[in-house]
Amino acid sequence: MNKVAVLSGDGIGPEVMAEALKVLDVIAKKYNHTFEFKEGYVGGIAYDKTGLPLPEETIQLCENSNAVLFGSVGGPKWENLPPEKQPERGALLPLRKHFNLFANLRPVKIFPSLSHASSLKQELVKDGIDIIFFRELTGGIYFGQPKKIAEDGKSAVDTMAYKEEEIKRIAVKAFEAARLRNKKVCSVDKANVLMTSILWRKIVTELHEKEYSDIELSHMFVDNAAMQLVRWPAQFDVILTENMFGDILSDEASMITGSIGMLSSASLRDDQFGMYEPSHGSAPDIAGKNIANPIATILSAAMMLRYSFDMDKEASAVEKAIQKVLKDGYRTVDIMSEGQKEVSCSMMGNLIVERL
Repeated sequence: MNKVAVLSGDGIGPEVMAEALKVLDVIAKKYNHTFEFKEGYVGGIAYDKTGLPLPEETIQLCENSNAVLFGSVGGPKWENLPPEKQPERGALLPLRKHFNLFANLRPVKIFPSLSHASSLKQELVKDGIDIIFFRELTGGIYFGQPKKIAEDGKSAVDTMAYKEEEIKRIAVKAFEAARLRNKKVCSVDKANVLMTSILWRKIVTELHEKEYSDIELSHMFVDNAAMQLVRWPAQFDVILTENMFGDILSDEASMITGSIGMLSSASLRDDQFGMYEPSHGSAPDIAGKNIANPIATILSAAMMLRYSFDMDKEASAVEKAIQKVLKDGYRTVDIMSEGQKEVSCSMMGNLIVERL
């Protein structure tokens, strides 16, 4: 029995989640698997119902599951709550910390049929882009202490802190992935300014020399990496970086694909437990309109099949079904272009199911 905690959350979360579950139901029938889906509240909707963005019942549900499928959280309705009650600060970050989900994997891949949707010139993406970010997810400035606003409201402090073991374990994940890809890792830091980055570069270099000398390792300052991603993205394969840099760079890279609605992600720890979520937000302005792009959530479900359940064949089937739908010219509004066929969120899910 493969137990999945389903946390649809806010905004378009429930709409895109419904399509991912539709796809997983077909996978279960086609490949003779059994999934047990149990839903829990998280984010704004959880706050409205329980007074907490991450209720204890939701944590227990996740602890009793093999994986978590996450939708999205947040919206203007909850922006003025105290920081610890706001959906993202009070739910998403604590979930990552509670379950020690230190490795965030964000693939950035251009489907051939969508190369025209990229924000970059065609000559920069015509040969395809296939990058995967390995972002350290439970350390750095998002979690370092002290973190506070002064009582007079005129100053504030956030602390960026890293330990050797935090850097080493995410670097191992990146190097291991590189061995299965093109044996290239670019480690991104700011070692010309930040003490944490000096340590980061030292640890990554030592690990490379001792255990992964077969991998081509390069180092790049984060400001240069931001420029290089839009100048020549094809130079990258595996990008390894810390929490805040990874957050910013992977969002920048998402526009290379044409829409953040196409990007999946996985947050993993050392065992097979993981949390899988689309890279986009809750998009409250289009919630309930059945026009959201469900592909990022469906691709996140495919990552769950691959990383938590060792179902590589099934994951590949989902990815190929998506490619077929796109090749046939079907588009949600965010990736729509002249001559293509616009479909709703639910219809996109139906079309992917048909190809499966």
